[in-house]
Amino acid sequence: MIPRTMLEIAAAHQPDWSAPEELSAVRNALRTRPPLVDAHSCYALAGELEFVARGEAVVIQAGDCAELFSDSARHRVQAKASQLHHLCETAETAGVPTVRIGRFAGQFAKPRSCATEVLPDGTEIPVYRGDAVNGVTPTAAARRADPARMLTAYDLAASGLDALFMRQLLLLEGGSGIGSLLAPTYISHEALLLDFEHALLRPDPARGGDYASSAHMVWIGERTRQLDHAHLAFAERITNPVGVKIGPNATPEEVIAIVDRLATGHRRGRLSLIIRMGAEKIADRLPALVAAPGTRAGQVTWLCDPMHGNTKKTTAGQKTRVVTEIQAEITRFCRILREHRVHPGGLHLEVSPDPVTECVDTVTELSGALDLDRYESACDPRLNPDQAQRVVRHFTRSL
Repeated sequence: MIPRTMLEIAAAHQPDWSAPEELSAVRNALRTRPPLVDAHSCYALAGELEFVARGEAVVIQAGDCAELFSDSARHRVQAKASQLHHLCETAETAGVPTVRIGRFAGQFAKPRSCATEVLPDGTEIPVYRGDAVNGVTPTAAARRADPARMLTAYDLAASGLDALFMRQLLLLEGGSGIGSLLAPTYISHEALLLDFEHALLRPDPARGGDYASSAHMVWIGERTRQLDHAHLAFAERITNPVGVKIGPNATPEEVIAIVDRLATGHRRGRLSLIIRMGAEKIADRLPALVAAPGTRAGQVTWLCDPMHGNTKKTTAGQKTRVVTEIQAEITRFCRILREHRVHPGGLHLEVSPDPVTECVDTVTELSGALDLDRYESACDPRLNPDQAQRVVRHFTRSL
């Protein structure tokens, strides 16, 4: 049976590419480029995730909300990898082995709830969808969906992976021969732009079929996980570890269908369900979803994304998140998983290695005229290094 092509299946949150001939040329160029990651390293990550699903380790998956091309130089990727290392070291100091997965070197696209935004002068322009699609500058010219940006995204991801390799090599040459410093750093991103992802499919020589050579792990977002849409079909096709974001409106039937399609025939832990419900809703919504797959719940890696369900706005209109609410969601996530005899498998965080002021520590800070003066994210608020360390320590105490 010939699989249906991407064009025959609905695909949500795809850009309105205005230059079809240029898009075709970009797709063809990506098809000729080397894979960003090799199939064997994807298989190695799958093996580590099997240990997570068994309850023998946890995942710390962390990095940018939406990477900027201007913030993707080699030294910046190394800074992000160093932050991820320190977060994992925090967990390991508490006696918890970790699998480290970076949310960088490829996280250049974001789904958005609205297709346009209105500027203060009343001008309506396309919304920013990540640097792989358009520019963050609020002008009509910058917001045009430009297919050539996907080539830049590939080049910067390749450069970022080289930076990670060089960091590992320098650690070896410096005599760091054992311990968590030399644990591999895998990369991941949301598989949103199907033109990009399909063009980077490559044959998997070890397992047959195709793998996504754009990253070791990719995830399908809450807005694109429809059972009859192209993103889930893409995840079903590839051999990589995959994640699916699960929000408060997910049903037990949807979770069962996702587990059936993406876990069947794969090793334990290949599928990660990334729970993003918010501190207020998780206690009510998550128990039925964990119970739905029955004994197969233990075949899945369960991760907590305590960021996206806890977004608030300051009086000045800036999006922010509250650390105590992030911690509350983590506490409830771990308790519910343990009650169902399933391992709380880890965290999925948006963080910055810089001392940004995008998240606040307590909800009382939102009551006054708060000015988040170091707000540098292109999209959603990120934890700064101190906040991220506190969140990881809270997770290890909640296990």
